[in-house]
Amino acid sequence: MIIKKRYFLKKKKIKEIKKDLNNYGSLIENKDKVEVLETEDYDYILINGDPYIIIIGDKPYPTLKAVLSNPGLEKKTVIVDMGAVKFVTNGADIMSPGIVEADDDIDVGNIVVIEDMNNHKPLAIGESLISGAEMVESSKGKAIKSIHYVGDEIWNLEI
Repeated sequence: MIIKKRYFLKKKKIKEIKKDLNNYGSLIENKDKVEVLETEDYDYILINGDPYIIIIGDKPYPTLKAVLSNPGLEKKTVIVDMGAVKFVTNGADIMSPGIVEADDDIDVGNIVVIEDMNNHKPLAIGESLISGAEMVESSKGKAIKSIHYVGDEIWNLEI
């Protein structure tokens, strides 16, 4: 990965990003050092030097490292069966048949954390294509667009 620029964010821009992140905005606290890392592929938001947020198409998403480092984080969660784990960790979109549980308050376009049903460990971050109730009830079709997963280039990012 080639780094183009690295600079601190202004408070106004930080507020915008926190608003765009919705309930994941709590990843950025007032005392944190917030930087942008521009690369050839994506832009990252570094919180105290750690890549906690990735910008894809002008929209911020939390990284799995952020979710794992903040166990008390309020998040929208989707649980997949163990048969889906292999596909999720290879970057596949999440299909409704593999979903065993989803938060009821998930709406279309929400950022969700995908976890496995045995260990409840985060496997991926995605954007919901249907509501949480529909994910569990439906027996066919895509439910979540995968954004970032364990083992991808974002997961392996070292600064």
